[in-house]
Amino acid sequence: MKNNISIIRIFTMLGFAFVTMVGYAQQRPQYTQYMYNTQTLNAGYTGTQGTLAASLLYRTQWVGIDGSPETQSFSAHGLVKDRIGLGLTIVNDNIGASNNFEVNANFAYHIKTGRSTTLSLGLNAGIDMLSVDYSKGNFANGLDPVFQENLSEFRPMVGAGIYYYGAKWYLGASSANLLNSQIYDSDDDLITERKSQYYFMGGYVFDLSESVKFKPAVLTKHVAGSPITVDVSANFLLRERLSLGLAYRYDDAVSALAGFHITDKFFLGYAYDYSTTGLGDYNSGSHEIILTYNLEGLKKRALSPRFF
Repeated sequence: MKNNISIIRIFTMLGFAFVTMVGYAQQRPQYTQYMYNTQTLNAGYTGTQGTLAASLLYRTQWVGIDGSPETQSFSAHGLVKDRIGLGLTIVNDNIGASNNFEVNANFAYHIKTGRSTTLSLGLNAGIDMLSVDYSKGNFANGLDPVFQENLSEFRPMVGAGIYYYGAKWYLGASSANLLNSQIYDSDDDLITERKSQYYFMGGYVFDLSESVKFKPAVLTKHVAGSPITVDVSANFLLRERLSLGLAYRYDDAVSALAGFHITDKFFLGYAYDYSTTGLGDYNSGSHEIILTYNLEGLKKRALSPRFF
């Protein structure tokens, strides 16, 4: 039994080390606190939080497995002249021997559709830098020419998003990159394939009392050739300061979330994921920390019961 576990562990680690092998479909990182990190998923969100907002996120996934995903992201955005949102997103994602670094400039145009509803149409454009260091892997045949040269590729990114929201709800649809691409080696063998990923999101805020708000939210991710990913979360906001909640990623993980407004302008959030798949036997879970900043602070945001 112990030998079988060791074999499974080895194959799991090798799977991460060879993420850019033939037939690999490159995917963007996933987030548990997506409700606080929306601009990295949907350009239409740009500028919806007012004058200036920013977030810094760190995620380490499947702790204890060599080569497991590790992600850092930064986003900043603001509203200009009441209708135009401008922003910047940076995402650094490591999986095994590969590193993906994305930089995107975001633009959104906000259209008032009612007294308290707004339709925001967003675009993003930037660059995706993929690099693979084969020295980080273990190979049965280290002399294979495939592994003699490291991979480094620069690819353009163009995406679009729609974000429609009111005082207590939001709906969104987006793709951070609409340009599919393939990378081949010198023998014309496919090394990695980048496919467009489509996100659909929504959330609502219920006022349970003067001091308690309840916000369920959902995020789905669609990639051609892969199962649909569905995230469902439920957060409670207590006295406009403390946020507590649970989340479930279908057939993947359950999560606990907590956050606190350490000042009127800064929010610190944490999420822990517990794997519900067989992979859970070989890792101690995933951790995600996010720090957000909003120049307008709680006083103005309190006029709107949204907390996303």
